[in-house]
Amino acid sequence: MTDEKVFELKNAEYTYPGGVAALSGISLDIKKGSRVVFMGANGSGKSTLLTMLDGLIFPTKGTVRAFGVELSEAALSNTDFAKGFRQKTGFVFQNPDVQLFCPTLMEDIAFGPLCMGMPADEAEKRVEAIAGELDITKLLERPPHRLSIGEKKKAAIATALIMNPEVIIMDEPTAGLDPLTTRHIIDMLVKAGRDGRTVITATHDLHIVEEIADIVYIIGRDKKIAASGAPQAVLENQALLNENNLVHIHSHSHGHGIPHTHPHLHEKNT
Repeated sequence: MTDEKVFELKNAEYTYPGGVAALSGISLDIKKGSRVVFMGANGSGKSTLLTMLDGLIFPTKGTVRAFGVELSEAALSNTDFAKGFRQKTGFVFQNPDVQLFCPTLMEDIAFGPLCMGMPADEAEKRVEAIAGELDITKLLERPPHRLSIGEKKKAAIATALIMNPEVIIMDEPTAGLDPLTTRHIIDMLVKAGRDGRTVITATHDLHIVEEIADIVYIIGRDKKIAASGAPQAVLENQALLNENNLVHIHSHSHGHGIPHTHPHLHEKNT
């Protein structure tokens, strides 16, 4: 990790049409090569923040700068900047169906490079390489709608990684996945960090945070940053997790007793 800033947010706010506030006064810097995790209750604004970092929406107040340039409709209307920004930044939506729309997975993964002007033979080589890395080669000729949720997640990741981006932004990458596929996704994120990429993730999965993050931000119910810090320090703050709906609740019974619920707090594995 260096002191070079990839993203700079200054009092960034976003309000949906109708006056519904999604984010309120977010100020933070994300440095090149850092691994950042955003956590928060449903509706806290995590997905809104990620889409803002990817230049899909723009703050209604405040600013978001990427690679030294303020993200705006005008900036992304500049062909040279837009092309460079899209090549540097790979985004994976929480719902992979948003990213998969071609008749075959091969065409989906090749779509980005071809749109960027990459020759077809080079794009095909890249598709084969990334598919092999993610173990989805056998799926390339299949239509995306016939894939499992785990296969779709890997496919969506492939569409982001094929451009070899400097920054990877992932929204709930392990949601709804079986344990083995979750492990594969975690390993991919860990490798991306080791390779020097900037990795930005939104997740509810407390158990993966220490592996994939250097710093954690919790977005509170007021749509502001409620806390930030090293993963272990944040995860051990039980009051903070409880206040922000990040505590697991389990129902169980003791012997023949009456079933009841209690919170399950994340504990560091030793």
